[in-house]
Amino acid sequence: MEDHRHCLTCGRAVEKEKLFCSPSCEELFRKQQERMRKARLLSLSLLLFLLFLVLLLSSLSK
Repeated sequence: MEDHRHCLTCGRAVEKEKLFCSPSCEELFRKQQERMRKARLLSLSLLLFLLFLVLLLSSLSK
């Protein structure tokens, strides 16, 4: 078997210099990456907001 990789989305064998087996797999991968980036940003924002809230409430209770 010649050198190959596997599609990052579906796992099919592709040529060594390619990452995806089709444009639809590439588009799906890009959408998943964007969704994950937004979820990480939202999580970080929520964490920072909660930290700010805890610090604010602890300073008011003194």
